[in-house]
Amino acid sequence: MKHTLSVPGIAYGGDYNPEQWPEEVWVEDMRLMREAGVNLVSVGIFSWALLEPSEGRFDFSRMDRILDLLHENGIAADLATPTAAPPAWFFRAHPEALPVDESGRTLSYGSRQTFCPSSPAYRTAALRITRALAERYAGHPALAMWHVHNEYGCHNAACYCDTSAVAFRRWLRTRYADDLDRLNDAWGTTFWSQWYYDWDEILPPRATGADPNPAHRLDWRRFCSDELLALFTAERDVLRRAAPDVPATTNFMVNFSVDALDYWRWAPELDIVSNDHYLRSTDPEPEIDVALCGDLVRSLAGGPWLLMEHSTGAVNWQPVNRAKGPGEMRRNALAHVAHGADGIAFFQWRAAKAGAEQWHSAMLPHAGTDSRIWRDVVRLGADLRALAEVRGSTSPARVAVVWDWNARWALELPCQPSRELRFADLVRRWYEPLWRAGVAVDFIRPDTPDLDRYRLVLAPSLYLVDDTAAAGLAEFVERGGTLAVGFHSGAVDENCHVRLGGYPGAFREVLGVHGDEPFPLLPGDSVGLAGQVPPDATAGLWTEHIRLAGAESVARYADGVLAGVPAITRHSYGSGTAWYLATQPDPATLAAVLERMRQEAGVRPEREVPPGIEVVRRCGTDADYLFLIDHAGQGAEIPADGVELLTGKPVTGSVSVPEGGVAVVREPVTGFRIKK
Repeated sequence: MKHTLSVPGIAYGGDYNPEQWPEEVWVEDMRLMREAGVNLVSVGIFSWALLEPSEGRFDFSRMDRILDLLHENGIAADLATPTAAPPAWFFRAHPEALPVDESGRTLSYGSRQTFCPSSPAYRTAALRITRALAERYAGHPALAMWHVHNEYGCHNAACYCDTSAVAFRRWLRTRYADDLDRLNDAWGTTFWSQWYYDWDEILPPRATGADPNPAHRLDWRRFCSDELLALFTAERDVLRRAAPDVPATTNFMVNFSVDALDYWRWAPELDIVSNDHYLRSTDPEPEIDVALCGDLVRSLAGGPWLLMEHSTGAVNWQPVNRAKGPGEMRRNALAHVAHGADGIAFFQWRAAKAGAEQWHSAMLPHAGTDSRIWRDVVRLGADLRALAEVRGSTSPARVAVVWDWNARWALELPCQPSRELRFADLVRRWYEPLWRAGVAVDFIRPDTPDLDRYRLVLAPSLYLVDDTAAAGLAEFVERGGTLAVGFHSGAVDENCHVRLGGYPGAFREVLGVHGDEPFPLLPGDSVGLAGQVPPDATAGLWTEHIRLAGAESVARYADGVLAGVPAITRHSYGSGTAWYLATQPDPATLAAVLERMRQEAGVRPEREVPPGIEVVRRCGTDADYLFLIDHAGQGAEIPADGVELLTGKPVTGSVSVPEGGVAVVREPVTGFRIKK
């Protein structure tokens, strides 16, 4: 069941927490929201203690007034189930619902998400408050969307208590068809005398004296994701029964360090896919992460999505919380729109004066309306109104990047040849040159069936892959596609069992290489590269000993213990081409190799632009929308014809992108479309 949001144009707003303020402030909030152009706010996210003061006794008087006030002012409500923060009375009655960490320590309530996802008492209470909200507000005229819970898995991705152990065993019995021998085989339990003779012997992977079983840990990650998904679908189903035409969402946290959920499994369960995104203060080019995450969420959604949270300025949870510079908030927000967002929201509307997030920025800051942030918020509202027609358009791509949470979890388990491997970092290194070149990118599952829409498929890091996915990628090449695979890929199957016979395991045949030993490098070490690469090319992080088995050498190691051994290879396979990067080239070399791949595959940039200008195209039914974002602060003249939507001015020949600014040009339909 899929829905569209009833709010017209691009949705704009943020988390609204009026319960934190006296009611006389609410009237001012409405006036200022109208001034800013806000048309959608999320309400009730952390209001459980006020909505249900004691078990089974509800007080909706405050929420009634809030929703009525929003409706009177033409502002739609994204009404939340408040289940991310159970009240203190719940834990006094059900202390067994508190989460237990890996070391067996029971955590206390007093913050948010302080519950065990497998707790029957929590599930009962969560569905009770959800049902009460649904029955009361299903027909309220302010209601535009249900906001289920908040950031699932952010703080309680796993609980190691005995209740969770029972649920884990139940999940395993389903996965392995109640066959304990199948589980023992999948987990390789002959190692270290881990064989199980009874299901009740199996525990969560709690803290132990030595390194854990990787297959056990991987299945635990899968279970934890599924257990939280079951909570989401249970609440969603209650809401659907009450209001079948109102869409339900929950806010993903794509690419956060807390990487708890397999969003490929989650996304089909949402009526509208939404995401939270925050910049990292240590990221020298956070605009690349904005783009990567936007493309990933758009790919999960299969089209437009909603940005449920980002920040106007600094956050409060990093070691140093950098404020955004002039124009940065606007560039961030419009870049999210460029990459598929049909709604832009912030945490939060009014900056809190008390509580753990009092130093988190907001649309209405502590300084009030006499502030740069407020002026930027009002301007952004006007920008989004000007871009209303962009809603519903999408961004078809000829390049796909393989992203898989199972492969990510498996790669980052202990006892790898190198603990320096980070899935998201490896993917970003390959994504970045495409972003700089203005090449549109989709993200795909490893087992995506319809690969022929793409000319180039990249798998920067696919350590774990099953036979079906590996075969599908090979068949794509055989039919004429171009595939590039990064080092340490194809090494293990879906159970984390090493694929015997040499590396890169599942991809040996299609890549035309055979490896027998990895040689990971120490932090800071590098080797030279020679061949069809820039003269000063180097590589770091990882090398491996491979020999050619049908492929040609594009680059070889110029020094070190593997001097003369192939490092980058190219293999003609069927009607297509498969590349293997057995190392991590320096950024300039990697960019040059990827440029050669895409040129050979016939992939062109959206528009030739100077360095520092991000270019993205969204394609509508009757027009294309060219987004040009200046991250370098130099400004530029870019060839274009049409209408610049942010100013309403016609464009003939070229458009001026202001220094540190944005231009969005409506052009005639010219871009690549996916054939239906």
